[in-house]
Amino acid sequence: MKKGRWVASLLFVAAAAGAQERRAVLEEVIVTAQLREQSLQDVPVSVSAISGEKLMSAGLNKIEDLQAYIPNLTMTENGIGTSIYIRGIGSGINQGFEQSVGMYVDGIYYGRAQLARAPFLDLARVEVLRGPQNILYGKNSIAGAISIVTSRPSEEFEGSVSATYEPRFEEEILDLILSGPISDTLGYRFSARLRNYGGFMENLTLDRDEPAYDEATYRLKLQWDATDALTVSVKGELGSFDVTGRQAEIIDDFPSDSTNPLFEGRTHGQILDNTRDPSGQVINIDADSSVLNNFQDYKRSSNGDFSINNTENLTINADWVRGDHTFTSITGYMAYDYDDLCDCDFTGAEGFKVSLVEDYRQISQELRWISPAGEDFEFIGGFYYQKSELEFFDSIIVDSNLIVQLLNAADATEGGARGDNDPNPLGGSPEEVAGIGDAGNAIANLTSPRYFSSDSELYSVFLQSTWNATDTVRVTLGGRYSIESKEGSRHFEFGDLNYNVRPFSETDTVAAVSFAAERHNLKGSRDESQFSPLINLQWDATDDVMAYATLSRGYKSGGYDARSNASPSAEPVPLPPGAAPNPARPEGRPVLIGTFEYEEEEATSLELGFKSTLLDGAAELNAALFRTEFDNLQVSIFDGTLGFNVGNAASATTQGLELDGRIQLSEYLMLAGALAFLDFEFDDFQNGQCLAGQEPTAPDGINCDYTGKTNQYVADFAGNLVLTYIRPISTEVGIGLSLDAIFTDDYNPAQNLDPIVQQDGYVKFNGRVGIAAIDKTWELALVGKNLTDEVIVMYASDTPTAYTIFGNKGHYGFLEAPRSVALQFGYRW
Repeated sequence: MKKGRWVASLLFVAAAAGAQERRAVLEEVIVTAQLREQSLQDVPVSVSAISGEKLMSAGLNKIEDLQAYIPNLTMTENGIGTSIYIRGIGSGINQGFEQSVGMYVDGIYYGRAQLARAPFLDLARVEVLRGPQNILYGKNSIAGAISIVTSRPSEEFEGSVSATYEPRFEEEILDLILSGPISDTLGYRFSARLRNYGGFMENLTLDRDEPAYDEATYRLKLQWDATDALTVSVKGELGSFDVTGRQAEIIDDFPSDSTNPLFEGRTHGQILDNTRDPSGQVINIDADSSVLNNFQDYKRSSNGDFSINNTENLTINADWVRGDHTFTSITGYMAYDYDDLCDCDFTGAEGFKVSLVEDYRQISQELRWISPAGEDFEFIGGFYYQKSELEFFDSIIVDSNLIVQLLNAADATEGGARGDNDPNPLGGSPEEVAGIGDAGNAIANLTSPRYFSSDSELYSVFLQSTWNATDTVRVTLGGRYSIESKEGSRHFEFGDLNYNVRPFSETDTVAAVSFAAERHNLKGSRDESQFSPLINLQWDATDDVMAYATLSRGYKSGGYDARSNASPSAEPVPLPPGAAPNPARPEGRPVLIGTFEYEEEEATSLELGFKSTLLDGAAELNAALFRTEFDNLQVSIFDGTLGFNVGNAASATTQGLELDGRIQLSEYLMLAGALAFLDFEFDDFQNGQCLAGQEPTAPDGINCDYTGKTNQYVADFAGNLVLTYIRPISTEVGIGLSLDAIFTDDYNPAQNLDPIVQQDGYVKFNGRVGIAAIDKTWELALVGKNLTDEVIVMYASDTPTAYTIFGNKGHYGFLEAPRSVALQFGYRW
């Protein structure tokens, strides 16, 4: 059945049921999106909230799972990074970036991409605010904010244990919560989660399932009621989330367009599996036959990769009530480190690997003053300070003979990897560039150690004040002024397998052609100041309808590129000692253009919306119409080999409509849904990534002009419908059933918008059937995910080096898991 027909049919059934019984009333949803406890219906922001109970019952383990229930929110992982997008805006893949979507845990800024992979644990709720949120949320939340609120200690002793088992992918989850008073003034809450996951993708090379997760998170929260006016809470948390393998595979592989007889007309997999030298002899490259698996089937060819992550957090929160005013101090220490190995040729051939190590430390202090609600003038003001230190290391590792042999074989044949008319700015094969014989030997046992650091210090003050002009009209003005200083450095070398630096040689020229990489040593410092203003107008049209209009401007600070393989100098790579330019190419040397420093981006946003309560409290309908214009949008562009170049797109516009609502159809039956329409366009963007083999269209003759194009992950529409039925079947036992339909129109998961990998629209169903005690002491349920077994590509990109070395157009993709059904059991006391 077509998506539209299915959705329309469900809405018709819901409306018919609702017409028969209107007596039930919806439960109020309380959020802290504006740092006060408010009804969701009173917040003049496009915000979605999901309770901790829903997160647990639906088996939502981290941000990536949350996106199914929040239209216009996308979170994706790839081999070397993580990105979060809201309304088509995100930061892309680069360790130099902080996210455009700010993530906050109990008020502490979690701006680093890797933290989005951390698992959920014992949450009260998650709130997702769309659009610029630079006033009340401290840093860089130019596309939106995700506020995660953990559960507090309870006044009475309680505990719970829950277990989840999914047999198909061998998922095992154990949660433990203990909470209660220690004394009349001191309470505690201890939470722990252990999770193991066997994986849904078969690694044909290593004969194992991937990605295999091993996660452990522990949290202790203490709350001390020091006096009637002062409450202090301390939260400590330690976590680890380790992954073996990736949910990635080669999804297509096309015959080479090379003029080299070694490669011409053969797929990348065939070249790796069985390549002959010019005499007709098979080159012994020892590639596993799994390299021939070059289509999407949840089977991958890989020599193995991993990600080892550790996190720690300490948060101290103090609330002091003076009269009706509340003064809050939030002190935070947050740190993480990870050690990753990416088999970044994404094949079982021993081509190359990439090692990545990151260490991050952050301290922050926020002071707030919140006035009482209900006065003629209300305000929230404060001061924020943050200091952070980032150390990042990565390196290409060529520790096998595969690329060495293939380059040497190509070097011995006429014409190189592609002809002289190839649009790649690096030119053809290595011997065409520098006249080097046995080119592969130059990169045997090669590493490319790169050391990147970025230190930042931020000071900001903010104030948001509301004037209750009449009983029905409110005017809010807000602003945040920030001063940030940042230092960055990046040092890139070529070394041996122990990372000892190699002397300058033909290695430099061959690496420039094969990996678009050159040695460099860059440093910089920058200071910037920003003022983010906001004006909001609210009008209570009736007792049940609130309309609002918001005009705001947000900023995201600039910084330094961690993953470009070249300097921005655009000078020809020097020739090695004794090498003469090839007469066929008088210049004889490739020219690489990298990046280092990028500027802050700016967003100006207008949002019009309303929130309404209907049918005497039995229904809600909310809408937000928005338009946001971005200047100097920060983008990270894949260089076609292994690097990412950061730049600033001149301008882009995102606009659309978001709808959400709930209706209590009867005492036991509720229908909720959300629908988002999105239109994104680059107004001026002339340095985008070209498709493999595409003739450059940008004025620089290297990149492609994306002006007028959309962005990755942008679907014309997306949404969900959630039908929930809960009722008692006796005085002691009740049943609960839910069916969630998640749907989207077509979108492209690739940064270069390659039409070959476009994701078709789909409707995905999740469901839950459970039986529980009325007093909630125990519960048993079956939880199904992706019941329709949809194949969903989360992220796609060109297969690294396949085209630049061999002339093959192909792609790898990161995929969502296929259908699974898990058993949940929980016990509370």
